[in-house]
Amino acid sequence: MTDAGEERVAGGGLLHRRALLVAGALSTGGLVTAVRAASQAQSPASMRDPGAPLSGYGARVHTSEAIQRIVPDLPFPGTGSSRTPLQLLEGTITPNDLHFERHHNGIPEIDPAMHELLVHGLVRQPLLFRYEDLLRYPRESRILFLECSGNSGTLAAAQPVQASAGQLNGLISAAEWTGVRLSTLLDEAGIAPSARWVQAEGADAAGMTRSIPLSLCLEDAMIALFQNGEPLRPAQGFPMRLLLPGIEGNASIKWLRRLKLIAAPAFSREETSKYSDLRPDGKAELFSLRMGVKSIILSPSFGLDLQGAGYREISGLAWSGRGRVRKVEVSADGGASWAEAALGDPVLPKALTRFRMPWRWEGGPAVLMSRATDETGAVQPLRAAWRAHYGAGQGYHSNAVQSWAIDSQGKVAHVYV
Repeated sequence: MTDAGEERVAGGGLLHRRALLVAGALSTGGLVTAVRAASQAQSPASMRDPGAPLSGYGARVHTSEAIQRIVPDLPFPGTGSSRTPLQLLEGTITPNDLHFERHHNGIPEIDPAMHELLVHGLVRQPLLFRYEDLLRYPRESRILFLECSGNSGTLAAAQPVQASAGQLNGLISAAEWTGVRLSTLLDEAGIAPSARWVQAEGADAAGMTRSIPLSLCLEDAMIALFQNGEPLRPAQGFPMRLLLPGIEGNASIKWLRRLKLIAAPAFSREETSKYSDLRPDGKAELFSLRMGVKSIILSPSFGLDLQGAGYREISGLAWSGRGRVRKVEVSADGGASWAEAALGDPVLPKALTRFRMPWRWEGGPAVLMSRATDETGAVQPLRAAWRAHYGAGQGYHSNAVQSWAIDSQGKVAHVYV
């Protein structure tokens, strides 16, 4: 039954996004809890005794202690990834201690007083920057997402993997990054006319090395020194890392120690045997660096089953390596019909955007999907279209639409549509 004031905009019980502004009027599904009259209420215990003293570093509320990164069992310690529990978070900024990690040979311990960044190769004059040198340069801050190119790679599996949204998609996080524009350092070194690429190298035991088009380095790249207001943590590249907005995370080299300007890509291990895209003809696409437009529904999702029919909010995240998200559409009937969700402000380029969709679940089966469109007009593809573009075994750069099925008991499962 439709309540007065509800405006259905698509199948499966999706409501117009303006309903988010009047959620109280739609709360007959059980959102509102009766409260006792103020005259009967007693002061809580927290008002009767002094609280805890000040501390040098803030602690979480104890009910949040279970919110941790998703860390799998790894055969080689220090080699692998941990994922952000996206479905347990709100907003768009990831706390530093929950930002996803990807390491190829552990986290190095680096003394910032001894660390140096060399800029050389096809330049007028090679330059050596110490950490304290970079702290003297003008800084800028930007809110940006960082996504591993292997994120959501399990969507290529023959059968849908039954796992949480964070387990499937948690190789993405967002933060306010602060640092020095890379173009400032390259201009100071003087770029030779023949330079077309930059080879970046990290100071970890893997000697992580990537070739990056010079044009990207001159666009909006930075040498990041701070994350969400504090110095980079060791796992995020302290004392300095390369940050390439909208580009696959592996290219944003951590523990950055060397930038070499070169005329052609170096074709290193990490850009040939890995981080390349398999095509149906058996060949591989190299240097497909920019992350595509994408969205994921976080609530409801696997592990967050529904408890009774009624009004709900469908919520998730959207992003694009090409710029701003222009719109996100949601379906509750497996793609038969779509309705536009509300985007939370601010909608920033190459950052995460929160979307919300009011929904009245009437207790029947439903299939939830979301698809994003960015400001260039690029649209997130359905899984079948994404798979058709690549060869068997492709697990990188997955931005396909993901689907959650809800049965009549409210249980949520990962499905393919």
